[in-house]
Amino acid sequence: MSSPFGTWPSPFSAARIAASSPRIDGSAFVGEEIWWGESVPSEGGRFTVRSSIGVEILPAPWSARSRVHEYGGGAWTADAEGTLYFVDAKDQRVHRMRRGDEPEPLTPAGPAHGGLRLQQGRLLAVREDLTVMPHRRGIVEIPVDGSAAADPTLVRTVVEGEGFYAHPALSPDGSRTAWVQWTGAQMPWQRATLAISDGVETLELPTRAALQPEWTGIDELLYADDPSGRWALHRQELDRLDGVAPAVRVDDVDADTGYGLWVLGNRWYRPLDDGRIIAVRTNGRDEVVVLDADGSARTLAVPADGHVSVDDVSGSRVLLSGNSSTTTPGVWCVDVDSDEVTAVTGAEPTDPAWMPPASPILIDGAHGPVHAFAYPPAHPTASAPAGELPPYVVLVHGGPTAHVTGAVSAMIPFYTSRGIGVLDVNYGGSTGYGRAYRERLDGEWGVVDVDDVIAAARGLAETGVADPARIAIRGGSAGGWTVLSALVRGGTFAAGISRYGVTDLRMLAEHSHDFEAHYIEGLVGPMPDAEALYVDRSPLTRVDRIDVPVLLMQGADDRVVPPAQSEAVRDALDTRGIDHEYVLYPGEGHGFRSTETIVDALERELAFLGRAFGFTPSS
Repeated sequence: MSSPFGTWPSPFSAARIAASSPRIDGSAFVGEEIWWGESVPSEGGRFTVRSSIGVEILPAPWSARSRVHEYGGGAWTADAEGTLYFVDAKDQRVHRMRRGDEPEPLTPAGPAHGGLRLQQGRLLAVREDLTVMPHRRGIVEIPVDGSAAADPTLVRTVVEGEGFYAHPALSPDGSRTAWVQWTGAQMPWQRATLAISDGVETLELPTRAALQPEWTGIDELLYADDPSGRWALHRQELDRLDGVAPAVRVDDVDADTGYGLWVLGNRWYRPLDDGRIIAVRTNGRDEVVVLDADGSARTLAVPADGHVSVDDVSGSRVLLSGNSSTTTPGVWCVDVDSDEVTAVTGAEPTDPAWMPPASPILIDGAHGPVHAFAYPPAHPTASAPAGELPPYVVLVHGGPTAHVTGAVSAMIPFYTSRGIGVLDVNYGGSTGYGRAYRERLDGEWGVVDVDDVIAAARGLAETGVADPARIAIRGGSAGGWTVLSALVRGGTFAAGISRYGVTDLRMLAEHSHDFEAHYIEGLVGPMPDAEALYVDRSPLTRVDRIDVPVLLMQGADDRVVPPAQSEAVRDALDTRGIDHEYVLYPGEGHGFRSTETIVDALERELAFLGRAFGFTPSS
């Protein structure tokens, strides 16, 4: 069947995409069962906990979701008997739910909690109190008997301050606690300290950007750090609390065992009881390896290769959650001795006739090589008329300190099956390629990211892969900033889609929440000295240069990028008569979660591209 690109009939409706894309939030061995966290788009994005025996553990309307550091994470854990501990999305208190019982609170009202860690029957959490000034955060131990719900003095404070904390870990004898902390003057991937306390003294180790301490003995810690430019595992001997020997790097490869500490629940490695270590290595894509005591490594043949978290271990079995380049997102149980891999949930193989494998590409840019993943149009029976080049959508991830991995996404075939190619760009500043690539964006946000996505788009056109007159750009949050900034440059993109995109840096800096209070200073410069840069680089300042159609979509309850940012661009485009559409979604925050919103947003995007590029998409 011959039909113009963009008009191919597709089974990938917006409703199908919304229904097939629950978000996985960790997994755990619970007795003979495996539990995992999962979003329910049809219930407004509520997070539930499910079991491998086919039951829902956490019933509606309860939702396990943390808001600590705004992005949350680590909102649930469980013991071997099947008692669930979770942070409720509404009140941010920690609750306990025994099998067959109703949830009951363990913490008093007020502070928020996240990063739950249950060890040796003791429950640790990251606590954030925004009801006091200045705001206070720390690591706390919560009594599991419920006594602290009415008496906050029974919650034991391990450490507290005006900075930020993550990854609490108890020593095997329960006498010491390790954690990661940072001041907030820099982001945790720039500078974070590993701290250890016995309740009387606290020792801070000379780390650069520490992640995830794990005890492997009473006097031995593992942790990830990147003093050489790549996050790698280090082993630290602790003979006594007031003095330590230098840390020893466990492995030495050109890959990262670690990621930007946006959320509290991710884990990039786990030690096994026999001394081996299961670790994730990232160099664009992820691989999972077994590290032996002698330092040798063996790669596990697992589908998981994108944003993989090593959630739990039991004997020789390991639970992995994340994305894959060959299956849908899921949870896998892997036996590292037999190499047996079992899909626990999700992880459904994709049909390459409909889901084109991502091709990693490297493009020469003004600031160095640019990494990206390309997905050409794919359809088992449809083709375009001879000589026609396909339209493309260039995707720009948020963060901007984040990255894409070429993993299967339900959104990709939504476009490619209709004859619209996709290019997913890891512009300079992205993680997954080492500190030097990540720091390429320092002081250059709005310059390097824009140059890189433009270089990627032009590379497609110059090689004859894409129609140069029909390349759109799409992104959310920081990605929306890059979208609008690229449209201000002009000359490359014929249309732009911004989801809750940053438009005014000064407004963003003024309203930034605590976690990102100094983030923009590193990406642009400190105020007020750099105010001229803030003004010059903001898309709102140059919106008069945008001369192509723009689709703006925004959550009404977004606290990270308030609606006023998108509405300012809308008003400016309206004044100039530029083709645009603005959609405000009530009840949505920074990211769309409900089925209705996801469906409407995708359908609007497709219709918008059809209008911009002159085709009528299939329903």
